[in-house]
Amino acid sequence: MKEGFYAVGLLVLSNTFMTFAWYGHLKFKEIKWFAMLPLIGVVLVSWGIALFEYFFQVPANRIGYKGNGGPFTLVELKVIQEVITLIIFTVFSLLFFKTESFRLNHFIGFVFLVLAVYFIFKK
Repeated sequence: MKEGFYAVGLLVLSNTFMTFAWYGHLKFKEIKWFAMLPLIGVVLVSWGIALFEYFFQVPANRIGYKGNGGPFTLVELKVIQEVITLIIFTVFSLLFFKTESFRLNHFIGFVFLVLAVYFIFKK
C-alpha cells in the first residue's frame, strides 16, 4: 500500500514540474531576461525544467506498477497520472494566470474524469 502512496506523491511532483515546463514559460515572459530569450532559449529552459519531471515520473511508474510489486496496473497508473495532471494544471492556471476561470463545464468534465477513474479501478 505504501508503494501506491509513493507512486502518487512522485506523480504529483512530476506533474508539477511538467506543468511549469509546458506552461510556465507563458508567464515567465514577464521576467525581463526571460522575455529577451529567443524561442530556442525558451525551449531549452523548459526542457531543463522538464528533466526534473522525469526524475519523478520514471520512479513513480516503476514503484507503482504491479509488474514491479506495486499496486497499480499500467492503465490505472496512466489514469491516475492524467487526473493528477488536470488537477495540478487547474490549480496552476488559476493561481498564475488570473485571466483564466474555472467554469461549470470544467467542473462537469472533472466529474466525468472521476467517474472514469472509478470505472477503471472497478474490479
